[in-house]
Amino acid sequence: MVKGEYSSYKDLPLSLYQIQTKYRDEPRPRSGIIRGREFVMKDSYSFDLTDEGLSESYMNHRAAYVKTFDRLGLKYNIVSAMSGAMGGSRSEEFLAPCETGEDTYVLCEKCGYAANVEAMKTTVSEVDASGVPPLEVVDTPNTPTIDSLVEILNERYGGGFTGADTLKNILLVADGKTISVLVPGDREVDMKRLEANLPGVSEIRLFEDEDFAKNPNFVKGYVGPQDAQKLGITVYADPRIAPGTSWVTGANKNGCHALNVVNGRDFTVEKYIDAAEVRQGDACPECEAPVVIDRAIEIGHIFQLGRKYAQALDLTVLDKDGKARVVTMGSYGIGVSRAVAAIAEQTHDELGLNWPAEVAPAKVHIVATGKEDLPFDTAETMAVSLEKLGISVMLDDRRDASPGVKFKDAELIGNPIIVIVGKSLAQGNVEIRVRRSGERSEIALDVAVDEIVKLLA
Repeated sequence: MVKGEYSSYKDLPLSLYQIQTKYRDEPRPRSGIIRGREFVMKDSYSFDLTDEGLSESYMNHRAAYVKTFDRLGLKYNIVSAMSGAMGGSRSEEFLAPCETGEDTYVLCEKCGYAANVEAMKTTVSEVDASGVPPLEVVDTPNTPTIDSLVEILNERYGGGFTGADTLKNILLVADGKTISVLVPGDREVDMKRLEANLPGVSEIRLFEDEDFAKNPNFVKGYVGPQDAQKLGITVYADPRIAPGTSWVTGANKNGCHALNVVNGRDFTVEKYIDAAEVRQGDACPECEAPVVIDRAIEIGHIFQLGRKYAQALDLTVLDKDGKARVVTMGSYGIGVSRAVAAIAEQTHDELGLNWPAEVAPAKVHIVATGKEDLPFDTAETMAVSLEKLGISVMLDDRRDASPGVKFKDAELIGNPIIVIVGKSLAQGNVEIRVRRSGERSEIALDVAVDEIVKLLA
């Protein structure tokens, strides 16, 4: 659409958006509207001539998202994220903290650093290994696991070994090619982090028994990186496996391990990638203070795409000199349905939902009770008066439901203001309840509308 309609630098910067109902066919029985099959998304794209223009469009969208989520009353963090398949030079997520969220992120309470776990960086300095003894192969029968290895080493050498002293070698098949990923023995490989940090790999899986059967040089439970280059294996390592660090690892022989295995002396790492699981208390990459880990719902995601897609589609405009220039793009999305789910999760209480006024089904919930017509007529008159002022109203005028049922339903629905027109009407009053605070008060009927307007201001 853009290619056919816009051809000059004078048409830029340009932003286009849509709000659309989308569908995905995947089973997520526990996620509710966080990840429903039908969902509403707001998508927008920016088009600029220069990288500076893209940065400005990106920051404008970022600021607009901040205003939007602030107005919705959401608690959220803006975190660094991986661009993934979208590509680009910069990506951030808006994450709403929530125990039922699908995303995990880290936060440094000291300096404010925040990142999705996939995007968190680990920094470890090189170690001087000049004093490390030569590699030594020792018999370690029946020790195919880290725990069993540590146990036998401590029995033999009088203690001092932990899982953190061992080197875990994870063999994988990436696009049909065998690779090795090294992490400290007391940590697991986080497959999501690994995949996010291996761009260009479309399919990756762990080594299986049949793979070991086809490759007798790899002894399951006793694999080490010492022979990787000779076998043509690409070795990736978590940054914690820093140059000069010394490890206990497999000796590539059944029932044997190697001590004093030094990175850079006894094996070579081709590339360092963040692959190990992130833990509570890990060092912040900015200030080294311990980070905290929390779960969240992703409610927004913004990208600086650059020229990746415009180049592929030959999307160009003429600059002021009449030369064709490839435009640079940004992509920005808000999960409208997810935002609703996040608000519900963050604001509900033991009585039910508790909507902020900006997104409530109605700002005022009027409940009429009693057997006479007067409360119902009065409630309807009040509803009309409020609606004339532009205040949305939900009127419960059921005559076959008890007051208790109506009160519970009103609290369950969670509109900000609940007005009860019932017994106190005999004294010329109505009861007003503020759903968020639980505050209740009896107000004279003739000033009730003015009081509601003040409460909503």
